[in-house]
Amino acid sequence: MSYSVLKTSTAVFVALGIVSGAAAPIVMQAPVNAQSAFPDVPSNYWANNFIQELVQRGVIAGFPDGTFRPEEPVTRAQYAAMLRKAFEKPSTRNSVRFVDVPSGYWAEAAIQYAYTTGFMAGYPGNEFRPDENIPRAQVLVSLANGLEYAATNPVDTVLLAFQDSNTIPNYARTSIAAATEQRIVVNYPNVRILSPNRVATRAEVAAFIYQALVSQGEAVAINSPYIVGQQATPTVRIPAGTQIPAVYSQTDRILLYQDEPKPFPTTLQVAQNIVSSDGTVLIPAGSSIVGEFRTTKQGAQFFAQEVVYANGRRLPMSATSELVTTTQTIRKGASAGDILIGTVVGAGAAAGIAGVTGDRNIAADETLIGAGVGALASVFLGRERVDLFAINPDTNLALTLSSDLVIPPAASPR
Repeated sequence: MSYSVLKTSTAVFVALGIVSGAAAPIVMQAPVNAQSAFPDVPSNYWANNFIQELVQRGVIAGFPDGTFRPEEPVTRAQYAAMLRKAFEKPSTRNSVRFVDVPSGYWAEAAIQYAYTTGFMAGYPGNEFRPDENIPRAQVLVSLANGLEYAATNPVDTVLLAFQDSNTIPNYARTSIAAATEQRIVVNYPNVRILSPNRVATRAEVAAFIYQALVSQGEAVAINSPYIVGQQATPTVRIPAGTQIPAVYSQTDRILLYQDEPKPFPTTLQVAQNIVSSDGTVLIPAGSSIVGEFRTTKQGAQFFAQEVVYANGRRLPMSATSELVTTTQTIRKGASAGDILIGTVVGAGAAAGIAGVTGDRNIAADETLIGAGVGALASVFLGRERVDLFAINPDTNLALTLSSDLVIPPAASPR
């Protein structure tokens, strides 16, 4: 099988291998659910994963008493506030002054955002009704309209997915069909019962918004039996040789000697979404790549050990970067204190700085530079200069997979 990689400004698309058996792809057991941050949202709660993801993104939050209250209704104003935090979308129409949204109202800006971006509309008489509880149908219409989705199949055919499709209001049918095709609809406890006119709960709105983010390639798909149209996701492999764009995004630069006595641990970030050919985000941009720098006389090279998603999911990863050959020269008479401002250094680099500058106090700060500096410093005594490899903040590094990166299905409720 051949594989290809296509880079864009926002994502890396990869052709994937599927773990397969004799007759069909193997669907492996999903990992356990994400740990809940709320006492009233147990880890096996049907919407736990959706809620935890949106909490981490700052889209939705708990209450001062530490609870989430997943079954509480959502008002139109509260929903507008969630939209503003979840999506970045330019205005498509001019703002309007709603007669029931006074100046200074807590959600005034969010309501204007929801209106001008096409997510929400008002009622006759220029009303918005901010304190009115929002029905499930309105939430789905809002997401389909705001994201400009249209059904590609006959609306009535798509809506056959719901046993109660006859209760869907006429105004909502086309948009809900579009949302269904995009797998935004989540129905609990019966995936075939839409209950379009029932007031949406905080848990349900979290699930809808998260699925809308997935549809935009902004979030990793969650396996859930309650997503309408959800197909079982096979374990996939990103093949060895694929490049994963990464960046050293920490604020401190790193200085390393060519013969560092031990690897220097650090973390990179995935620079672009890693996306399958069908648009599924396999590794979101911003995920952490844990590993270490090792040095030779030719340069410093990063060795990846695992990738860590924003939700805490961890996958083993074996990959290496291109060599970093940027150097900084430390000369005799330089101030070690000035050099170390905004800098972390390996033990060998610290010894070099101490030996050339004559500042033996560097060896005292082992939390910064590691142990063994005192013994190494004597190697550099009398030298006029030492050249160190420098990894500066925002250094881009292309990681090449040394072996297949295996991605099992994401966690699903049980």
